[in-house]
Amino acid sequence: MDAVNIRIGHLIFDHADYDAESDVLYLHIGEPQPAEGKETPEGHLLRFVPGTQQIVGLTIVGARERVERDGQLQVTAPEVVVASGDSLAGALQIA
Repeated sequence: MDAVNIRIGHLIFDHADYDAESDVLYLHIGEPQPAEGKETPEGHLLRFVPGTQQIVGLTIVGARERVERDGQLQVTAPEVVVASGDSLAGALQIA
């Protein structure tokens, strides 16, 4: 898990793990921990501290494909927030 500083709207993730073979980006606030998941309208998985609305992680399937296609990533968390492709380039290993 790499230490990063990725901002998506008001959320700041400080850990990222990218599975290039599956094109899945796992973002965490702090170290990964047990969490409850909720799918967003875009098909991402938001992870919350159990029993709360405190976001601790985000799983993005097709992350690189979405960024290359759209130039950005949109997440409803619960309001719509956006990250530019440039801000995700390091985590997605995009040159």
